[in-house]
Amino acid sequence: MTTDTQLKIYYDKDIDTSKLLGKKVAVVGYGSQGYGQTLNLRDSGVCVKSALRPDGASAKKAKMEGLDVLTIEEAVKWADVVQILIPDELQAEVYEKQIKPYLRAGQYLCFSHGFNIHFGKIVPPSDVNVMMVAPKGPGHTVRSQYQEGKGVPCLIAVQQDYSGDTKEVALAYAALIGGARAGVIETTFKEETETDLFGEQAVLCGGLTSLIQAGFETLVEAGYSPYMAYFECCHEVKLIVDLIFQGGIADMRYSISNTAEYGDFVSGPKVISKEAKEAMKNVLKDIQSGKFADEFMADCKSGYPKMKEFRKEAQNHLIEKVGSELRSRMSWGGDKIINRERN
Repeated sequence: MTTDTQLKIYYDKDIDTSKLLGKKVAVVGYGSQGYGQTLNLRDSGVCVKSALRPDGASAKKAKMEGLDVLTIEEAVKWADVVQILIPDELQAEVYEKQIKPYLRAGQYLCFSHGFNIHFGKIVPPSDVNVMMVAPKGPGHTVRSQYQEGKGVPCLIAVQQDYSGDTKEVALAYAALIGGARAGVIETTFKEETETDLFGEQAVLCGGLTSLIQAGFETLVEAGYSPYMAYFECCHEVKLIVDLIFQGGIADMRYSISNTAEYGDFVSGPKVISKEAKEAMKNVLKDIQSGKFADEFMADCKSGYPKMKEFRKEAQNHLIEKVGSELRSRMSWGGDKIINRERN
């Protein structure tokens, strides 16, 4: 296996931000990404407004930050760039009813995940520019890193280039939310969508949380204290991930004890075995075929019965009760990134 030595990473010095600074930007949604991206754009000098339900909780939070709030229909009519940051499962319906009827030739339709474009849930008209700016981190982190003078790396992609400058506009957008401080890489809607879904399901969210819970359960079932199990299988994950984040797996192994490193080599493959990798391949096949997307959208249309059951089961897991108790009685981790009252 070889790496691509021609990889191009864009930084602030490579990008002409005037490609966006002269345009009006409407951000649809004020969840994690909507919060982070909208405030960063504003603080970078972009003419930006939030597109929300005027009487909704999100509109109240946006106004608390001094943002101008329009209805989605008003915002689409006003804007040059429309960034859609509501949940994936809601985008197609909102697009058809509140965005598509008001689009005009030459506008820029932007996404931070390729799900709806790649799987054909949204099919924009041919005279609209379609681009993606995808920060590789939650919106709250996009905001907190920006405020610290740093940034979260971004991916950009262009699906339709009606005006001939869509890539430049996408790069400018990425830079103005702080992404070019860390680096911006060009990809495609297909590649971003399929790798993002796979990473979330097999490693970052599904894989990691299942591994943590299984380790916790194994220790508790063997008679060990659930508090010790929480520390060893959940709390210390951050310590290891921080080392990997800063210097890769090699730096993590350099930092840990010889005992831990030897155990890593001999026991890791026993847990993440050939069978586990085969399961990952099946997960990827379901993503590539659209099976996962269809299953997810079907659950959404039915009122989320599976999602609600999954959440209820997860909330009742002993690891959540133990973790909540420990976090409330001990001080660690610094200031919280998420404040549910404001973002």
